[in-house]
Amino acid sequence: PPDGRKVKGTIHWVSAAHAVPAEVRLYDRLFTAEDPGKQGGDDFASLLNPGSLKILSHALLEPSLAHAKPGERFQFERLGYFCVDTRLSSASRLVFNRTVALKDTWAKVKG
Repeated sequence: PPDGRKVKGTIHWVSAAHAVPAEVRLYDRLFTAEDPGKQGGDDFASLLNPGSLKILSHALLEPSLAHAKPGERFQFERLGYFCVDTRLSSASRLVFNRTVALKDTWAKVKG
């Protein structure tokens, strides 16, 4: 900007009136430990991450995604990469699965 400010990011928004409804599934690590075989022994089930799946049932997406086909991939800004679900998604019910997050959650755990 001409006033000398340093812009650290840009806010992106979607008009609710023009948005496409969808279900968005945010997958995270299945285990709470990086190597459950070493830390959990035979009881690896005790290391299951209860937050490994979060479902956003009423997400609103930009209108260009209305015709997304099963298997197509997209980057959702600041969230990660998503794929249209090949089993659950249809023209009347869009379902997107996060395949890769943009931030490494293990870095937070180790820090």
